Amino acid sequence: MDISRRNLFKMAGVAAVGAAVGQFNVAQAAKPKKILKLNAAPVVGSKNVTGQKFSGTAAKVYFTDKIDAPHLIKLYNMINGEIYGKVGIKLHTGEPHGPNILPRDMVRAFQAQVPNSNIIETNTLYNGARYTTEGHRETIRTNGWDFCDVDIMDEDGGVNLPVRGGFHLQEVTMGKNLVNYDSIVVLTHFKGHAMGGFGGSLKNIAIGMASGQAGKVQVHGYKLPEMPPPGPVWFDGTMPLKETFMELMADSGKATCDYFGKRIVFLNVMRRLSVDCDCAGTSAKEPTMADVGILASTDILAIDQACCDLVYTATDSADLRERIESRNGLRQLSAMAEHKMGNTQYELIYVD
Repeated sequence: MDISRRNLFKMAGVAAVGAAVGQFNVAQAAKPKKILKLNAAPVVGSKNVTGQKFSGTAAKVYFTDKIDAPHLIKLYNMINGEIYGKVGIKLHTGEPHGPNILPRDMVRAFQAQVPNSNIIETNTLYNGARYTTEGHRETIRTNGWDFCDVDIMDEDGGVNLPVRGGFHLQEVTMGKNLVNYDSIVVLTHFKGHAMGGFGGSLKNIAIGMASGQAGKVQVHGYKLPEMPPPGPVWFDGTMPLKETFMELMADSGKATCDYFGKRIVFLNVMRRLSVDCDCAGTSAKEPTMADVGILASTDILAIDQACCDLVYTATDSADLRERIESRNGLRQLSAMAEHKMGNTQYELIYVD
């Protein structure tokens, strides 16, 4: 049965959706939005990884198929109740002239609506345009992110955050300036990733907040002589880590989520869904999957799981699904579940 993503969330298509992704309870909210509640973990994507059944509460994940600043702001206002003080907006600013990075005008309008906020980033582990702070700042200007302050958090070193009950790590080195923030908004371009299979909210904080020359070594499990030097060879899918890399990302993401508690929220923008990350820059493969929309949640596991489920439900997602599966990427979800970082059961709430 062919089901388009836009029909996925229309009331007329609920019966068809149930056949594709499991049984839904559908209710009409007081406001013009549709609530689609999964009784159990979805039959596509992540359920096959977690192997768990859930009962009880469900996380709220807000969704719109409209990708623009007003809807991004609207969804953010539904999840920002615990956000206060100095706010860091974690954004993947991308390699120079990257074709798939989030639209600058949309991010500019969004940032202007978040009081006392600025973009936060860290330098890369591999030797490229963002390897040094000087080069990184030039890339930020090139890509048009200089409409507000951009804090390269590891410019002056790192800070160690503990990983409670980690799979592999007991602590992880984040950019030193991370602890200067009261709250974090994780604004993610959801897409594929050469090593992780997909890059969602977990990847954005687990790698994106780790310091370039210390934390990213830890998160990548980098060792010599077992692994080649950091560089493009890392992105060809031959890195030996696979599931271990997903677990390392979960360890790193848990450290940040534990540190900020309720003062961290997540927005995933599903557009320009290349199989490659924005770190691939102009060499990223052209997307073969249509844009989906924007998701927002206070639950990192629920939002990344919902995005994966939308990928697996889409009829044009073969390339991205192959990228996810060839890298064992769904281990990101089960690792977060084992770390109790969020809820695998969620309500998907359509916002017009």
